[in-house]
Amino acid sequence: MSVTEQVQQIKTQLSCGCGTTCASTPVTVEHPSAVGLSNDDQRFRIANMDCASEESEIRQALVAIQGIRSLRFDLTARELTIAADPQVVAESIDAIRRVGFKPEPLIDERDKANAKGVASHRFWDSWGKLICALILSLAAEGLAFALPDDLASKGLGMALAACAIALAGFSVYGKGLSALVRGRLNMNALMTVAVTGAFLIGQWPEAAMVMALYAIAEAIEARAVDRARNAIKSLLALAPEHAEVLQTDGQWVPCPVKTVEIGATVRVRPGERVALDGVVKSGSSAVNQAPVTGESLPVDKTAGDEVYAGTINQSGSLEIQVTALASDSTLTRIIHAVEQAQASRAPTQRFVDKFATIYTPAVFVLAVAVAVLMPWLADWTWIQALYKALVLLVIACPCALVISTPVTVVSGLAAGARRGILIKGGVYLEEARSIKVVALDKTGTITQGKPKLVAFEPIDTSLDFANTQSIAKSLAARSDHPVSKAIAEGLTADLRDVTEFQAVAGRGVQGVIEAHPYALANHRWIEERQQCSAELENRLKVHEEAGRTVTILTNANRVMALCAVADTIKPSSTQAVAELKSMGVTPVMLTGDNIATAHTVAAKAGIDEVRGNLLPEDKLDAIAELQQRFGVTAMTGDGINDAPALAKANIGFAMGGAGTHTAMEAADVVVMNDDLRRLPETIRLSKRTHAVLWQNISLALGIKAVFLALAIFGDATMWMAVFADMGASLMVVFNGLRLLKAQH
Repeated sequence: MSVTEQVQQIKTQLSCGCGTTCASTPVTVEHPSAVGLSNDDQRFRIANMDCASEESEIRQALVAIQGIRSLRFDLTARELTIAADPQVVAESIDAIRRVGFKPEPLIDERDKANAKGVASHRFWDSWGKLICALILSLAAEGLAFALPDDLASKGLGMALAACAIALAGFSVYGKGLSALVRGRLNMNALMTVAVTGAFLIGQWPEAAMVMALYAIAEAIEARAVDRARNAIKSLLALAPEHAEVLQTDGQWVPCPVKTVEIGATVRVRPGERVALDGVVKSGSSAVNQAPVTGESLPVDKTAGDEVYAGTINQSGSLEIQVTALASDSTLTRIIHAVEQAQASRAPTQRFVDKFATIYTPAVFVLAVAVAVLMPWLADWTWIQALYKALVLLVIACPCALVISTPVTVVSGLAAGARRGILIKGGVYLEEARSIKVVALDKTGTITQGKPKLVAFEPIDTSLDFANTQSIAKSLAARSDHPVSKAIAEGLTADLRDVTEFQAVAGRGVQGVIEAHPYALANHRWIEERQQCSAELENRLKVHEEAGRTVTILTNANRVMALCAVADTIKPSSTQAVAELKSMGVTPVMLTGDNIATAHTVAAKAGIDEVRGNLLPEDKLDAIAELQQRFGVTAMTGDGINDAPALAKANIGFAMGGAGTHTAMEAADVVVMNDDLRRLPETIRLSKRTHAVLWQNISLALGIKAVFLALAIFGDATMWMAVFADMGASLMVVFNGLRLLKAQH
């Protein structure tokens, strides 16, 4: 079974019962390199979608539809993007229409621009209406207090209140009536009943004030939620719209980045931002990569180094060969991946949504009971009982409760992405705080992953030295493993053709050169081939105790030579291990390298528990054993052989800079700058997110509990109730937004 098949099998096994990869979830999050705007993505403008509760209602309407790959909401533009096959999109639009919304398709970029212009115009137009509605409501309240209680004054006050309600609540009434027809008790339905009831019993100034306050708070809330949701998208503005492109006649001409093709050469002057992903062809400079990797210090770049769109060239001029289109840059893929992660539902969010479906009907039933029973039980008048019931209906609105979780989770995901931590869903953001043990791969994770050949020793001295080097280099050059790359770069012999080449996971590589089979094998594989001797063991021991990785060149009959490769520990690894230990998290090294080398590296990094000579299936068993011993287990790696363990762990961290696509696909969190210190940072972010989540839930429920008691036993009024409810909504939104400015 291949590594990819193992990863898929593990994901399938984990999909039942764990809550992290549920088959019923309509949104899946792909590896960032695979995420982009597909031809199947279709955009729709929904004029009456302007708050997070309506986004939640649309999501609920689409839960049962299979085949939706992602949903992306832009509440400011009132736009929804659906990634799905055409027939699934059609089914989704029908479902959205059935719940009272009217989606209109956006076909091309001009339509999108026009829609955003219309959205902006309507947004300010709506604010004008809301301000007028508030003024009219205050005027109606003033008339009720200042003028005598005669028919003319009542008529004028009623007219002012009716105008205010019409200005502020036209869309609320439309959505509320639609919900009532379908038998759904959402916020718009409750406000429709409450305002209509208050107006009918003669409390028209209060009805107008309630509707105006509700509509204003909803508009502010929508803007605040979009601020969190679009926080990461603002990074797109960092990439320039034009780039200097080298023409066939040798001239440099500014061109729109959308027209620049892969393979073109672009120039970036000092102080300019890099427009496209690419590889440096000539020049050297220090580049600020903070928008992509979160690194605070500039990184030196020379010929052959990768650069990313949106990063800042600080000193020298660079000529860059483009490796990705503007629509497929690393920065764009990060943004799309985070958007898809934001679309997933975190555990606390699912709990709150479920609670809200119980809370609202329960308070509605209580309101009906108050209206019907209290005139008999408490000697209230029918008007008093009905008014108290209407106050309860306002309190029954679950707005603050529903919005308390998504804005917090979205802010946490965006905060992580800004720091180069790409978290693929709210479930992993929440679960990271519970990590008890972290399994760490050695090469490329703890170490730099850029080893160098330090020794090439012939074992069979009867063989031609140059020929032996040529065979070793030819085999190593076909592999993408860091150790093989080091061998190929360190040997100066000529390359030969290799046929029947094969990488054997956890052991080495093999192939046929000039009709003879050869292998570059690790210590374990040499023992399995029964080619190990006492003399070879002694020579291996010397290198392994020095912390070197040894690869042996062998043919079918005998060992030919050994290659000793040395890697250095990342400066951040020791600090990261110390931080993990201080947080009560146990670090464990899992590596396919020999145990002596593993112990040497682990000692330098401060890791006490080490397991070496592991095959991919051995790492799987080790992860299962750690889960049994400690509980929630994280795995950190960068290679193909780490992918099964990354998928098996509760949370898999992939090193994004040096990591393979297979490892990043299997992982739940991608660390874009390969800095192990991002692991404890992720745990701290998870703990802060969890704390803010429960602060918001407690705040929303606490305020509702207070006003529930005041409504029944005190003198709470409708406008006080809506002011408290909408105030609570804004408080939880802005509390969640604090994560965007959290210190790391």
